[in-house]
Amino acid sequence: MRYEGIVYRPPSEAYSFIVQVTVGCAHNKCSFCSMYKNKKFRIRNLEEIFADLEEGKTYYSRVDKIFLADGDALCLPTEHLKKILLKIKELFPQCNRVGVYSTPKDILRKSLEDLKELGNLGLGIIYMGLESGSEEILKDINKGVTQEEMIQAGKKVKKSGIPLSLTVISGIGGRENLERHGIETGKVISQINPDFVGLLTLMLEQGTEITSKVNSGEFNLLTPQEVMLETKILLQNTNVTNCIFRSNHASNYVSLKGTLPFDKERIINTIDQILNEGYRYKSEIFRGL
Repeated sequence: MRYEGIVYRPPSEAYSFIVQVTVGCAHNKCSFCSMYKNKKFRIRNLEEIFADLEEGKTYYSRVDKIFLADGDALCLPTEHLKKILLKIKELFPQCNRVGVYSTPKDILRKSLEDLKELGNLGLGIIYMGLESGSEEILKDINKGVTQEEMIQAGKKVKKSGIPLSLTVISGIGGRENLERHGIETGKVISQINPDFVGLLTLMLEQGTEITSKVNSGEFNLLTPQEVMLETKILLQNTNVTNCIFRSNHASNYVSLKGTLPFDKERIINTIDQILNEGYRYKSEIFRGL
């Protein structure tokens, strides 16, 4: 397979066959992210993609999951995505899930009928970076979408029947916005009611705008204790019906997991115990993306 640059995927795609259908990210302006800064965005042609899928068939007799990289594969024309999904069915009939990253604008540009059809052809999960539910923070981090656009995109995926995973970044608003980030993010998650929520913790990456703000004193990072407090506030303001919650990414200081709302109080009690009794937080040298 031909991979261009570093290829990223969600933690839950660790054992997936990864195929690049785009190179880079169409937005590529978020202040905290350096993942695709060294790539010029382009959509790969179908011939290249099919060649990679066919080469993968020579290596793997069975593939259960496939992840279509890079940053926002859902930006492909619907007809292209349909052809890719049909090719996957042809080569890997046992594949039970195809996953993609998507921006909210990618989702909003698709019709509900398009999303439903993609779901019927095997698109089994969409990962959308919420990052924060705060209008102010979204603007500060150059996310390129409003709070309302986030909500509408998330609801659209849910209505399509495709499972939705939201990514949230602890500490993305800095110390000054700890409470705002927790409250407003919890409320947005509640309105969307996703199937999964993955909580990461802000990492400083070289060359990003947010790192420059930290170095200049304009942005104050949260301590591990403050991250725990922010997480507690987020959970207190999250009301969903059946959502798998994970805070066990390599960037997190503490591993937390459960299904909301069933494990909500247990997770909050665990956070209280950590805050009240002390905890040996993960060392910075062991945190990563």
